[in-house]
Parts: sequence; structure tokens; C-alpha cells
Amino acid sequence: MNASKRQEIFRRLRDNNPEPTTELNWTTPFELLTAVLLSAQATDVGVNKATAKLFPVANTPQAILDLGLEGLKSYIKTIGLYNTKAENLMKTCRLLLDQHDGQVPQTRKELEALPGVGRKTANVVLNTAFGQPTIAVDTHIFRVSNRTGIAKGKNVEEVEQKLLRHVPREFKQDIHHWLILHGRYTCVARKPRCLSCILEDLCEFKDKTE
Repeated sequence: MNASKRQEIFRRLRDNNPEPTTELNWTTPFELLTAVLLSAQATDVGVNKATAKLFPVANTPQAILDLGLEGLKSYIKTIGLYNTKAENLMKTCRLLLDQHDGQVPQTRKELEALPGVGRKTANVVLNTAFGQPTIAVDTHIFRVSNRTGIAKGKNVEEVEQKLLRHVPREFKQDIHHWLILHGRYTCVARKPRCLSCILEDLCEFKDKTE
């Protein structure tokens, strides 16, 4: 795919949704970190239902620790893998208090040192909470990038690096949100909705649906 076609794809995505954001509910960087940590292999809707009950009671590292492990689990038990996530969140809260004065760090290295926080989670926090032009690649973004041809890669890191290389600066801040929403609602996994896609004429996917 050439640069001009990519440019038009990004322009259309921006025109369609000028101010995209995550569908996770959050008001502070710690709430976002918590929500993203809980969202692995879970839906944003499911996470939002749990955090709607959790955050009014505990939305700081100290407050989470004060709940205790079993107390935390009682709030997030509807989320998949909640046992492991609860343990990781408790450990993360302790590290935030011990090493970062209870604040969410703003570097990838420090974020990835937190239990349960991988590259994708770090990228989401850096982008959404702190306005850094990082690009988190999840299954939706991986699929859309490969299907359309804007950034083909065999794994998420390869796709991420190609997106960072091919996405112009003016689109970098929001491209993560545009692609994830496009993959969630239009370029879906089983049968993409090509007829209603604003990128249909630019997309290089060979098996378009009618």
C-alpha cells in the first residue's frame, strides 16, 4: 500500500470520528491502568460494569490494598481470569506506593515493570492518560492492519513498528482508537461489514463481503 492511500484512510477515519477515545470508563491515570489491566481477554462492557462498583469504593493504590485480596476479588469476580488479575493489581498497587509515590509512571520501562502490565497495556496508558503518540496493538488492530494492508505483520510488535513508521505524526495520537473501533464494529473477525465500511474502496482485502 502506498503512502497516499494510507493518508486517505487515516483522513477518513479522522473525519468520521474526530475525537476518539477508549470505551473503558476512567477519570484518573490509575483508574485507566486498573481498567486496562482488567480488560485482558474481557470486554470493555464487562470491565466497566465491575469498575462502576469498584471505583466509588477504591480508586487509588492504597484504597485497593485496603480492600485486601479477597475484597478486591469480590468486585471483579465477573471478569475472566479475575484471580490472577486481582493478584497482579494488588502487587502493582504496592509497587506504585513503594516506588512511585502512588502515582502511575509515565515511561514504558516503568510501566512494564508492574505486574500484569505488558507492552499493550503500557501503550494504552501512555497514549490515553498521558497523550503520548504510542500505538497499542490488540487483536482488532492486528486484524485491521493486516486486512486493509496499511501495516502487515506476522505478530503484534511487527504491526506496531510498521504503524509507527507509516502513520504520519498528525494521526499518531488517535490511530489506536480509530483502528480498534473499526475492528470492533465494522472490520469484525468472522465476516467484515465491507458494504458499510468507509474504507471499502481503499482496503486491499481480497475476500470482501457483499
